[in-house]
Amino acid sequence: MSRSPDVLVVGAGPTGLVLALWLTRLGITVRIVDQTAEPGTTSRALAVQARTLEFYRQLGLDRDLLDRGRQVSAAHLWVAGRRVADLTLGDMGRGISPYPYAFIFPQDEHERLLIERLRDAGVTVERETTLLDFVERDAGVTGRLQDGSGKIEKCEAAYIAGCDGAHSRVRQLLSIDFAGGTYEHLFYVADVEAAGEVMDGDIHVGLDRSEFLVAFPLTAPSHARLIGTVRDESSTEQHDNLAWEDVGRRVLEWMRVDVRRVNWFSTYRVHHRVAAGFRRNRAFLLGDAAHVHSPVGGQGMNTGIGDAVNLAWKLAAVIGHHAAPALLDTYEPERLAFARRLVDTTDRAFTGVTSSSALARAVRLHAVPLALPPLLRLPQVRRFMFRTISQTAIEYRDSAASDGRAGGLHGGDRLPWVPADSGADNFAVLTALDWQVHIYGEARPDAPAFCAPRRLPLHVFPWLPAAARAGIQRHALYLVRPDGYVALASAEASVEALETYLRRWEIRTRGADTPLQP
Repeated sequence: MSRSPDVLVVGAGPTGLVLALWLTRLGITVRIVDQTAEPGTTSRALAVQARTLEFYRQLGLDRDLLDRGRQVSAAHLWVAGRRVADLTLGDMGRGISPYPYAFIFPQDEHERLLIERLRDAGVTVERETTLLDFVERDAGVTGRLQDGSGKIEKCEAAYIAGCDGAHSRVRQLLSIDFAGGTYEHLFYVADVEAAGEVMDGDIHVGLDRSEFLVAFPLTAPSHARLIGTVRDESSTEQHDNLAWEDVGRRVLEWMRVDVRRVNWFSTYRVHHRVAAGFRRNRAFLLGDAAHVHSPVGGQGMNTGIGDAVNLAWKLAAVIGHHAAPALLDTYEPERLAFARRLVDTTDRAFTGVTSSSALARAVRLHAVPLALPPLLRLPQVRRFMFRTISQTAIEYRDSAASDGRAGGLHGGDRLPWVPADSGADNFAVLTALDWQVHIYGEARPDAPAFCAPRRLPLHVFPWLPAAARAGIQRHALYLVRPDGYVALASAEASVEALETYLRRWEIRTRGADTPLQP
């Protein structure tokens, strides 16, 4: 681990850990520091979305999570004491992703796994280490770090990444605005041992006039995470002193949740904020340092991991002289646009679930029980829900680095998953973490002749009905980014268009000898 790294990563939550791990796999030196004395010991975020598992497959991490976590087969909605809707989750994403289900893996265990893999790669998190400040210079940044003994050290790095949470020191030093607000309600989260119908290993959501409750299964039998509202009469001014006895009981009682032991309990307020920018020269913001929002849909941790993957391969390409420095300019617009959409969407959903207005109550108690069950029976609604929640619908079509269209795929779209009748699927080759060309059907003779001398991997897959269903055009050419998104889609399978794109961004693979010059 270099004391003068290519990238200084501030913050060792899942976002910082994934950034450091991806960079390390690409041969980039990192230092990762965190002001806490140890990793988190409470479960916090639970949901690991399909898109995150796809990213982890690229790193060879997906099987580790799948072996340690828990698939969830169904979700159930309760309204005013009645179970009104059931949703089988395993069917929702069939054919969209290799991981067509909801998946639970507590954040504390998640962080420990990432730390283990990072340590295997030769990088150790530097604990009780605080970033005091940093200054930018011509070729990088100089940060001042203070360890637990009070010793101050200078760290020279090419770039700095702020993954240090909602109270980000990096963001403060950059003077980047963090506009947004705080919801009025006070919420609790509790990890409990319990009995009752809701302890069946599924997700249960309960709505009522003034309370709500969500029960998520944990990996251990009879253990669950409960998120709900604190009683209205409780003093929100003293919420740090509140206990389990202060939570709302109405929904717990009519969902018949028999809590026998509370292993962990905390209260919190929900914020919705997005940083005005995610980059300032050689400094970047990721995860909660860049955006915070309601826990609706289990998006927070996964969005931070998406930030990390998006930035990691771009930093590696620029640092390794495998791409033009302008590639880094695409990080902020790609991730900022998604963060704003996400905060807006979760804000509307969370307001609908928690609002005490007469209209919101009427929707929760009357419209939802009537409209939701028939909607959930429609395959197109179920697929839309899966794609939205799983983050497989995230696209960068408006990015400067996205170009072309072939079939239903645009530059900037996630490469669709095409399961194979036998053998490996088309995601298996993405473990290279490098640029590659995909053709589904037959390649034009000039494609191998163009790709081979540039050491640009060319993968020609047999044409399958699954490819057509995914929107792929037969015989078209798709240039795929290291993060599994389509950079260029050429309906004509034009190597001229491919060469123009590579020259524009000065792209070369990590195995190539020299970059293409514009």
